[in-house]
Amino acid sequence: MTLGPSMLTAGRSRSVSPENPTGGKGAGGGATTGTGAAAARDLGPGWKISPSVEVPAGATHVLGDLPGPGVIRHLWCTTHPRHWRSLILRIHWDGASEPAVAVPLGDFFCSGWGEFAQVSSVPVAVNPHGGFNAYWEMPYRTGARLTVENLGTEPALLFYQIDYELTDVPSDAAYLHAQWRRSNPLPDRTVHTIVDGVTGPGHYVGTYLAWGVNTSGWWGEGEVKFYLDGDEELPTICGTGTEDYFGGAWNFDVPGQGYTAYSTPYLGMPQVLRPDGLYRSQQRFGMYRWHLPDPIRFASDLRVTVQALGWRSGGRYLPLRDDIASTAWWYAAGRDHGPVPPFDPDDLEVS
Repeated sequence: MTLGPSMLTAGRSRSVSPENPTGGKGAGGGATTGTGAAAARDLGPGWKISPSVEVPAGATHVLGDLPGPGVIRHLWCTTHPRHWRSLILRIHWDGASEPAVAVPLGDFFCSGWGEFAQVSSVPVAVNPHGGFNAYWEMPYRTGARLTVENLGTEPALLFYQIDYELTDVPSDAAYLHAQWRRSNPLPDRTVHTIVDGVTGPGHYVGTYLAWGVNTSGWWGEGEVKFYLDGDEELPTICGTGTEDYFGGAWNFDVPGQGYTAYSTPYLGMPQVLRPDGLYRSQQRFGMYRWHLPDPIRFASDLRVTVQALGWRSGGRYLPLRDDIASTAWWYAAGRDHGPVPPFDPDDLEVS
């Protein structure tokens, strides 16, 4: 699907934005009304009359109905940080009634805490000040429908652009899926399930965790586990600790500076939110891990979990009841992964 920049193909590039909502050839910048109409009143059509849309509270806006076959190559958007959790991104492939992607907008772009942090990775980049970019390869055959639902209490001004290619899609190309879950707080002596009920064949490609610590002390001793193809009590793949899974070590602690943020092509902890001495009494973290060079392949089913463990006296593990919000990405043959439960606005609060 991905060809070098020197290769000529029969593909044709298209783009959907408020300036060209249909993605039609030669149809960009032709709006006569829009959020920029007043600013362009001295210039007229073609001068940025429709750079954004306003999504009312409780409303759903269709970002794009894309014709197929094709591949989404790049998704860019931005909105005020107070909307990052209350706007829900959904993507339906090839007419499926259920979305394959259903994730709060900020979490899809590794920004679950409603505050900016630079993310410099291969599939996701977040740039000053809240420029969200996704480069996941997203093939579809007959059509793709992308929407955002505003579950907040006020209208959201949203800027966006979807860059896609009209091209043939191989029969063995899989669909991108993404799912969000939150445990707040995690029940005592249980694990947080990142994803469950996934059917194959497919491969798992990424994890983002927005982790809020509810106690003092170290919080990342727990293991990330992958249950593959019928695994029940014990997984096939078991990590050695939370910071190890995200490519760090020794509590992410650089002596003399404490928790140290980092962002690399395939893994990182780009966000460390520290106590402020007043109402922000606990620490918050954002971490990603992309399994692009090392996908987790499964034939029939997949479940992924993470433990929340700290330390207590006597060198014993301490089960934690932290706030863990996870986003999982995977590719699978099916267009969707079954009914998606509705989002509870209370679960979306950034606390």
